[in-house]
Amino acid sequence: MANVTLALAQINPLVGDIPGNTRKVLEQARYAQEQLGADAVMFPELVLSGYPPEDLLLRPSMGLRIDRALEDIKAAKLDITLILGYPRVVAGRVFNMAGVISDGELVCEYAKQCLPNFQVFDEVRYFVPGDSACVFDFKGIPTALTVCEDIWHSGPMTQAREAGARLMLNLNASPFHLGKQREREQLTTERALQGHMPVVYVNQVGGQDELVFDGGSVVVSAQGDLCRRLPSFEETTVAVSLNWQDGAVHIAHQELAPQMTDLDSAYRALVLGTRDYVNKNGFKGVVLGLSGGIDSALTLAIAVDALGAERVSAIMMPFRYTSEQSIADAADQAKRMGVNYRTISIEPMYEAFTGALEDAFEGTKADTTEENLQARCRGVILMAVSNKKGYLVLTTGNKSELAVGYSTLYGDMAGGFDALKDVPKMLVFELARYRNSMGEVIPPGVISRPPSAELAPDQKDEDNLPPYETLDQILALYVEQDKSAESIIAQGFEREVVERIVRLVDLNEYKRRQSPIGVRMTERGFGRDRRYPITSGWRPGE
Repeated sequence: MANVTLALAQINPLVGDIPGNTRKVLEQARYAQEQLGADAVMFPELVLSGYPPEDLLLRPSMGLRIDRALEDIKAAKLDITLILGYPRVVAGRVFNMAGVISDGELVCEYAKQCLPNFQVFDEVRYFVPGDSACVFDFKGIPTALTVCEDIWHSGPMTQAREAGARLMLNLNASPFHLGKQREREQLTTERALQGHMPVVYVNQVGGQDELVFDGGSVVVSAQGDLCRRLPSFEETTVAVSLNWQDGAVHIAHQELAPQMTDLDSAYRALVLGTRDYVNKNGFKGVVLGLSGGIDSALTLAIAVDALGAERVSAIMMPFRYTSEQSIADAADQAKRMGVNYRTISIEPMYEAFTGALEDAFEGTKADTTEENLQARCRGVILMAVSNKKGYLVLTTGNKSELAVGYSTLYGDMAGGFDALKDVPKMLVFELARYRNSMGEVIPPGVISRPPSAELAPDQKDEDNLPPYETLDQILALYVEQDKSAESIIAQGFEREVVERIVRLVDLNEYKRRQSPIGVRMTERGFGRDRRYPITSGWRPGE
């Protein structure tokens, strides 16, 4: 019988910062050894390069930099075994590798076999798949390595069992989407039962462009019981006790971090994604247009929770159509949240533009051109503040609006990051109420009033769009599930409404290509997930 301690390092690497990631690995390894008394410490997939490194993998120096990092880790000669992920160039081929370093030596390596090439993943572009199991001796326990997608397939587990493994370690960089943690835990349980061995699943945490990695690392026993769950959306390194007896690994039940609700996890993902995008890219703070509407109100709450009020500036930019209620609500929320707040009227700027364009517009009637001009005046103000102060402009459009083009290029779409880009309008309302449940920061009237862009007298969003309850259902079917127009109509939606909505989605691909990135929340966000041509003769009827 042997008792061993394995540390799980759920950390937040920075893509491309190989020296910084190496220092973080060594720091956490020392912590696991000295503070937790661990025999080994396990890190996420590609932790040395960060995930996803994308075309950095094509840089000739990537292999050299990783080799130097591995030499630095070996030279540290820590009294603890390190299990970590990195890209590895072998004979001109690049592998998504997991390695074991012990006593200053690289003991063994495992090349990821199942390379995902769907949704946000395109690993086939970069990596060559491995083809064999890797089993090493961990304090007498025959232990196998796998990497992320390998756990979603039965083959690598079967291979490891046949090679004599009795413990599976799975290194992950698994991005968040709503409901993902439940899927992971169910899958890990299935794999543990299949292999008759415990599975230790370590996931990275942090934001990387549009992706958010939510941690939520777990340990599952050979009987399929969840023995340990680490917190979601938090960096942490914890120890797990393993008992090796009679040819099997036994794990006692330990602390389970609470399972988050979808609203909990959605809000935490938005905060983490915003924080890491701003901080990792070196912005001093953020600035946004606070209109008195629900989208900008929720975005302000996310920004303050991510960065602190002292790094957030909000600007109300009223016009003749802006209601007194909107002006009051914006000022109220800014005061509640303690942000830097000012009012800048766009009236003089708008008059200057329309005056300059008077001859060019002669003989035409007012239309959406004038509405878009209002939005573009606001975009100019926000970008000027951004340039002057080194602040990132947060845009405030939601997924429903971006889907149908209910937004203005170089106007309300001007900016660098859109936290709500993959958040449908109805979820915006839910998240606003959720945030207020932790302390009322969004004035209740902002949530209860009918949404309006306030670009024309008494304008309401539903003057041009179906009710958001209906719109979001149609968009979920068409955008996220790839249902045809006819199949959506067959589910009871009006033909005229469906055909108009899907046509708007297709026509506005060119706008979305020019929109800022934002946090991925669903399995089909506008970004890496969905890659439709702009120029196309495709018609979506069937």
